[in-house]
Amino acid sequence: MTDENTHGSGAVEPGDTSKRVGAEVIRERGVDPEELREKLVDAVGAEFTTYYYYTNLRMHLAGEEDYKEITEDARLEDRAHFELVVPRIYELEGSLPNDIRDFADRASCPDAEVPTPMDDSGNFDTSDLDVADILEVLLEAERCAIRTWAEICDMTREADPRTYDMAQRILNEEIDHEAWFIELLSKERDGEINPAGHFARGEPGDAPYSTNNQFNDSA
Repeated sequence: MTDENTHGSGAVEPGDTSKRVGAEVIRERGVDPEELREKLVDAVGAEFTTYYYYTNLRMHLAGEEDYKEITEDARLEDRAHFELVVPRIYELEGSLPNDIRDFADRASCPDAEVPTPMDDSGNFDTSDLDVADILEVLLEAERCAIRTWAEICDMTREADPRTYDMAQRILNEEIDHEAWFIELLSKERDGEINPAGHFARGEPGDAPYSTNNQFNDSA
């Protein structure tokens, strides 16, 4: 039995709580943890604001219960993405902005706003609001999310398996979401059948790829 234990020590001194080996090892493998954590803040900012905007978009799909159901799946899964990744930001010695306005401004994707103006009373002018216009906003939001998480996958694939695992799980769901809204928009706007293979997730928000397994009922 050798006296040398290769992994028993390293660049971080024993007992030093000012540094994290979990961040240092990915730096050694070629990823700047500070740059990564800032990208993650921007990415979860988009997930958080999309959850908010999808709430509004879903409300305006009046009478389109099938569309509302699918939008609800995407909405709650975006919240799951936010909750999955936030702990990783803190593990990389980062934090969320204290001011929610700053957080929203940092989001990596444009606001998915209801595509109609407000009147002088602050109410949405729904006289010309079209379902297809809402579906297009939903579609483009998902495409932005795909680009965001694909970039993070590329950044972490060989260097940071923990972040890569989270990012690729989220990316799987964002690709699902894009396919759903392509199917709906194709039918609603163009009268075309463009199947996506959407199936009910079980309970809304089950997020089959990104929801962590619960260790107990309080998790």
